Amino acid sequence: MDTTVETESVRLYYWPHIQGRGEFVRLVLEEAGVPYLDVARLPKAAGGGVARLVELRRGEGKGLLPYAPPFVKVGGLLVAQTAAICDFLGRRYGLVADDEAARAGALQLQMTIADVVAEAHDTHHPVSTSAYYEDQKDAAIEAAKAFVAHRLPQWLGYFEKVVERGGGDWLLGAQMSYVDLGLFQLVAGLRYAFPSAMEQQSAPRVFALADRVAEREQIAAYLRSERRIPFNEDGIFRAYPDLDVTG
Repeated sequence: MDTTVETESVRLYYWPHIQGRGEFVRLVLEEAGVPYLDVARLPKAAGGGVARLVELRRGEGKGLLPYAPPFVKVGGLLVAQTAAICDFLGRRYGLVADDEAARAGALQLQMTIADVVAEAHDTHHPVSTSAYYEDQKDAAIEAAKAFVAHRLPQWLGYFEKVVERGGGDWLLGAQMSYVDLGLFQLVAGLRYAFPSAMEQQSAPRVFALADRVAEREQIAAYLRSERRIPFNEDGIFRAYPDLDVTG
């Protein structure tokens, strides 16, 4: 999707140089084949840059006041919070079954993924998000040890059971939904941040599901494109070798 030409009223507002939480939203839009504008990545002359994010955070617009990116604007409706956005877009664009149980289950799982994301982030910022990693490195190493030894296998084991109980290829059974995209992104981020530790994890159903997502036509094209921002050490998942502890 061309982020330099406005083709529809779907606008994503997120920081322009990191995947972060915005990537969960991008994946939903890409899989749905919905043209969208990644606003902060547009040239300033085209109304891009981070200034518009700041304006919306200050309440300069209609709708509920968002606390922080990501948020999307579809027509005149502004929606914030990653899980809420994915739920909204998933229902709008057919990426979740049209029944109450499936929709509730998908949102529950997306919020669980958000919990894991928060824990993974806190391994490199366990003391304060306003301080540099280097200023809390010793605490980060201890946090990473606990995460890798205990929480990582517990989280992966949980999702493994969900796939198994669903009885199909996806978290909710036979139909792929937006939450499968979220699990793919979680696995990709964990593999970037903890490559050695992830090699030692046993979650064959989860890893196979992530591979299936990566092979989907729209997602595969996106992953090969320049629209997919590379992982880096400014985002949620960071590859600090001292934190990739094993044994």
